[in-house]
Amino acid sequence: MVNGTEGRPTKNERRERARIQAKQQREKQQKREKRNRVFIQSGVVVTLLAIAAVVTLLIVNAVQPPGPGPANMASDGIVIGTDGANLTAVRTDALGPDENPIPSKPNRDKDPIDIVLYADYMCPGCGQFEQTNGTVIQNWVGSGEATLEIHPLAFLDRMSLGSKYSSRAANAVACVADTDPDKFFQLHNTLLSAAVQPAENTKGLTNDELLEQIKAAGVKVDAAMKSCVNDQQFGSWVTAATQRAGTGPLPNTELERVTTTPTVLVNGERYESGAFEDLLLKHVSETSDSAQ
Repeated sequence: MVNGTEGRPTKNERRERARIQAKQQREKQQKREKRNRVFIQSGVVVTLLAIAAVVTLLIVNAVQPPGPGPANMASDGIVIGTDGANLTAVRTDALGPDENPIPSKPNRDKDPIDIVLYADYMCPGCGQFEQTNGTVIQNWVGSGEATLEIHPLAFLDRMSLGSKYSSRAANAVACVADTDPDKFFQLHNTLLSAAVQPAENTKGLTNDELLEQIKAAGVKVDAAMKSCVNDQQFGSWVTAATQRAGTGPLPNTELERVTTTPTVLVNGERYESGAFEDLLLKHVSETSDSAQ
């Protein structure tokens, strides 16, 4: 990064670059329209599965003792911004077993765009969204134009042949949030990549394979990390956070609850379809207009 203002892109230059990226993204999006229609149709099925999963979670939660949450996820999600050179996570204390989550408070004067993502690591639509838009999001967050809040959920345990992959993967990323939060985004992106994300109706990655991906993300895999993943240290928190997302209310939006994954919000507005960057640019324009 260049220190000072000399040689540093202006905000207008960054927005112009974003508009060029948006045009490129629209061209790519046209090629994905057929897949998007399939995604929308499958979303109906996932919605039904999500509702059924919440009912199951309510039953399980009634007999499962609550446990503490991971550090840096006090909102049930992890907020990622930038220090000017690298993506960095906002630090928060861990929630106690009986504490309610503390919603994040977006500062749209400083960070005009806040992106919130509710994702299940077994969800094919989540993989498609990340593979299409992960770099776009990373660029916006890295430039300081946006923040990203990621909520890992476990709606689709039933789609992993009894291995409860959604819960295990959500617990694994929570272990990383707890100990090395600045590596969270890299691990999240990898677990939803085409090369790593398992298909539905498979057992998904084993715990050892999850630990390999954690190590590949640059996180130290010591005895404590192995125990966190293998013993599902944050398993009860994953259950409770998924239940809260599925029953609502959701903070900072008029959307009542999560009924399907991915659920993506930009300044509280739900992303439905089309080029995702167009929605980001829309909110940049609205922010600029209101500031004038």
